[in-house]
Amino acid sequence: MTNHSHNPSAIPAAERIGLPGSSARTKTIRPDGWVYVYARLALGAAFLSAVASRFGLWDRTLDLKHFATFLEYTAEVNSFMPPATIPLLAWAATVAETSLGILLISGWWSRWVSLASAVLLAMFGTAMAISFGLKSPMDYSVFSASAAAALLAQRAFRQHRQQSSPHRM
Repeated sequence: MTNHSHNPSAIPAAERIGLPGSSARTKTIRPDGWVYVYARLALGAAFLSAVASRFGLWDRTLDLKHFATFLEYTAEVNSFMPPATIPLLAWAATVAETSLGILLISGWWSRWVSLASAVLLAMFGTAMAISFGLKSPMDYSVFSASAAAALLAQRAFRQHRQQSSPHRM
């Protein structure tokens, strides 16, 4: 078995997402492994969908008018932050969501990407709760998505610990 831990691009895509029969590594995936793939793909697609919206891609227009609307929304969600920080927060969220979305779908660096996704979503949900009340992040399942990402991270860290343990079974 080849060790790809330091070069994720060397891992075939089918192996990274855990498709059955794609390599010897996938034979150790539990039958419920599809649930984790589904969660990764759903979270990644949600991040990328949000980014697509802020640039008008869902409306089949590519413009910054949509991003201006996102800047206004960022200011509303982060009503407790100084106005000068809003553009930085909006661009940081956009870069983070794009990166995390791509990495979740690709399956690369799953431990840290899942953990970062959980933290980002928890921060977003907390900001929503502060600015709009608890009902808002609950209605949009932000904390549920954060919990799903946390479960993915927990599983990825556990698998890493088992693979790097000198007493592997």
